[in-house]
Amino acid sequence: MAGYSSHFWKKAPLLKLLPAMIGGIMLQWQFQFGATIWWLILVSGLIILLLFSIIPLLSRYKLFFISAVAAFSVFIAIGALLARMKDPRNDKDWLRNFYKEKDGVVATLNEPLSEKTKSYKANATINYIIQDGKKIPVKGKIIVYLRKDSLPPSVSYGSNILFTKSLQEIKNSGNPGGFDYKRYALFQGITHQVFLKSGEYEILDVKKQAWFRKFIFSTRETVLNTLRKNITGEKELGLAEALLIGYKDDLDQSLVQSYTNTGVVHIIAISGLHLGLIYWLLVQLFRPLQKKKKWKWLRPVFIITGLWLFSLLAGAQPSVLRSAVMFTCIVIGDGLGRKSSIFNTLAFSAFILLCINPYWLWDVGFQLSYAAVLSIVIFIRPIYNWFYIKNKILDFIWKLNAVTIAAQILTVPLSIYHFHQFPNYFLLTNFLAVPLSSFIVLGEIFLCAVGWIPVVAAFAGKILSWMIWLMNTWIEKIELLRFSLWDGMQITLVQAILLLVFAAGISYWLIEKVKKGLLIGLAALLCFVVFRSFSFIAANKQQKIIVYNVPQRRAIDFVDGRKYFFIGDTDLLADAFLRNFHLKPSRILFRITPDSLLPDLKHKNNYIQYHDKNILLIDFSVSFQPTDKKSKIDLLLVSGNPRFYITNLAGAMDIKQVVFDGSVPAWKATYWKKDCDSLHIPWHDVTAKGAFVMNLR
Repeated sequence: MAGYSSHFWKKAPLLKLLPAMIGGIMLQWQFQFGATIWWLILVSGLIILLLFSIIPLLSRYKLFFISAVAAFSVFIAIGALLARMKDPRNDKDWLRNFYKEKDGVVATLNEPLSEKTKSYKANATINYIIQDGKKIPVKGKIIVYLRKDSLPPSVSYGSNILFTKSLQEIKNSGNPGGFDYKRYALFQGITHQVFLKSGEYEILDVKKQAWFRKFIFSTRETVLNTLRKNITGEKELGLAEALLIGYKDDLDQSLVQSYTNTGVVHIIAISGLHLGLIYWLLVQLFRPLQKKKKWKWLRPVFIITGLWLFSLLAGAQPSVLRSAVMFTCIVIGDGLGRKSSIFNTLAFSAFILLCINPYWLWDVGFQLSYAAVLSIVIFIRPIYNWFYIKNKILDFIWKLNAVTIAAQILTVPLSIYHFHQFPNYFLLTNFLAVPLSSFIVLGEIFLCAVGWIPVVAAFAGKILSWMIWLMNTWIEKIELLRFSLWDGMQITLVQAILLLVFAAGISYWLIEKVKKGLLIGLAALLCFVVFRSFSFIAANKQQKIIVYNVPQRRAIDFVDGRKYFFIGDTDLLADAFLRNFHLKPSRILFRITPDSLLPDLKHKNNYIQYHDKNILLIDFSVSFQPTDKKSKIDLLLVSGNPRFYITNLAGAMDIKQVVFDGSVPAWKATYWKKDCDSLHIPWHDVTAKGAFVMNLR
């Protein structure tokens, strides 16, 4: 068995070195080291490896450990240097190093405008800023929002816009457990945004359009027009656009939630599933070339060309390009025959992708794609062998379900970590959705190919509309079943890794009959149970007051153990989107559920007593007279647009802390903050600093 293990690692050397590169990326992001230290490690490691290549073979064998450390050091340094170079903040020409408020900014729109509720949105690249009458070339990407009623018809991809309105740094809401949007944008090189109304910007005459990107956008528009002309039904059209080219502006949000809750949202996201289907189709199409030695070399060329043509048709989005690189490496590895290992091929494709953008390491799609492919490669054969079915149709159906089950083994821990839920009926939904969505994608490709023949296109559109309706109806019916979703699950990153180790160890034991795998798997499971038990014990003891950052709204949770009582605007209880976006992540993080009454919470009008804390909520105009004996207020919550003076309140109360919630006008909060500073009263503005969390023990 040791010989087998040694042979495995010899065929997949990159599988050992890739974790070192990943470690370097994570180290650089976490600690932001300077480049010098990494260059020293890189050069030192390369010198040691060079010396090892010229010393006698016996000495190399004896000193193998040193060469291994050198190789790992080289890959750690490579990962760290790539991460540092990709971070726009480390560029000497980054816009923040030069930009001042009210400077003129000239930016180019990098994409067609995307329609939102009240505005149009597009990513843009800054060309230069105008400072004191001088043009200063800078580098940086921003998000531009243009108000709908101010949009000139000439604005499109490549338009140059000039504005002097101040750029706003992208910030997070700061709510506990909330999505780290600032980091997400930074990983795409975007650090600022601007909201422009009529008269606040000017469209310049010159356009900057790259012919290749222009071709991609025009092709996407042609495809969209074909689909919109032939697919009937709003839900059906929105899903058709998302399935084929990843266009999500017309997607019905309730339908997206249904796909998420039933575990088939991966169908909507253009990724490995779609490229896997195209790959399979191309393999079948060019299989005859495999039998002819003279033309055998053309087979991988045609397959790779087809993969990349589809990727460009789908808009060359990062998710689909990542999958294209992965399948390209698989095609090349397959062309090399027995010399290649699928594990080494996958590691090589991941290495290439992380060289392109090391921050894809944090991308959920990147993680799930590789986890799913690895899971299928490892587990599909043992799972498929559970049953022997003679009937070819039934056998094909079982094979699809076996693939679904296999993919879940390594993706479930990551899915729970990121999405905090598990669809209990995922087999039922995937049973129909996966094969049906595959036929739909193939049908849409056919529709685009025959779009110039109206009669054929209309007939194909009707069939596709019915197939999409059938899939949507199936998904929505499954969602309505009792216990269809296990929601509110919370595990830490360490716990997710322990679950992965458990799955890998037990699987290694079952497949290869190695006892060590069983011991590692059980040890990981034990650690998981211990960590999870401690997290529940801590949750049972917690007592908190949380004032959330919800724009133009009041939202406060009083937490006692694993229960909470909510005080805030009633529309938050009715609006599922706002509640899920702003409040739900925190409640999942702290493992809390609603309770109509907390025993230590007393609430009368605007006075609240929670445990030993006195809280005053001011949301109406009020005036207090100074007194000799001041009442103690541990927390003063200011909400809405009341009329009062902090100095007036301070004369009647001993205020320990002031918090301004998201409904307080910014201009008014500015005056109150100055009063707090002059009176040496600590203040917290949730709009600027994120949610306020007071731990009572």
